[in-house]
Amino acid sequence: TDGRHLKARIELLQGPNNLKQSFEVYSSNGYKRPFMAVIETPKDGNVIRIVNTAPLEYPLEATVEPYIVGSSSDDEGMTWAG
Repeated sequence: TDGRHLKARIELLQGPNNLKQSFEVYSSNGYKRPFMAVIETPKDGNVIRIVNTAPLEYPLEATVEPYIVGSSSDDEGMTWAG
């Protein structure tokens, strides 16, 4: 957000436009205080949708990456995939 306000809605959808969960995110300075979350997506066919609810003057940049919890003891059970 280049130091501007961050205001967005994050949605978890299962199937086409079938909203399962939604939450609002706000930060007064998205560069200094970025938002990060791990969202559980049970079963297949899930989609994460990010909607910028701020005015056009406040664009945002978003990254969504898969996060897989494994059973390996050397990395405490967490593995990044992608």
